[in-house]
Amino acid sequence: MICVAISLSVVLLLAIVLVMMVRQGNIKVWPAIVAALFGFVLASTGMADDIQELLDSLAETIGDIQF
Repeated sequence: MICVAISLSVVLLLAIVLVMMVRQGNIKVWPAIVAALFGFVLASTGMADDIQELLDSLAETIGDIQF
């Protein structure tokens, strides 16, 4: 359940960053579309599990930081 919440949060955060970059002119619309499509294609490859494990590990490490 936590992995789904973290994945959704990361997707939402990246979507917001992408929209801000397009609106500010840092990236054009077509390269943004190509980057998003690349992400979908990458998710269907064998590397998807390794990338998810890396993100889960990173989220766990950040969650373990004591302030």
